[in-house]
Amino acid sequence: MSTEVSHNESEQRYEIHVDGELGGYLVAQPDGDVVTLPHTEIDERFEGQGLASQLVTATLEDIRSHGQRIRPTCPYVKQFLEKHTEYADLVAE
Repeated sequence: MSTEVSHNESEQRYEIHVDGELGGYLVAQPDGDVVTLPHTEIDERFEGQGLASQLVTATLEDIRSHGQRIRPTCPYVKQFLEKHTEYADLVAE
């Protein structure tokens, strides 16, 4: 199984593709230097394979590389951040 995460700016989301097929997405709504992350969704066919974690990691790395911060409102992203404190610096006050 090969996965790839890409930023679909026109849809305001990051997408994860599994063997070329859309497996899920993370909504990313930019507002200046802060990106609100309100919703993560993984297709039920791909649940339980760690795709959400891969998707959030790639999204946060991309946002960091652009010097932006995040406003996590998605419950999954909030839970992810509790376990992965190396991304705590990205959270906007």
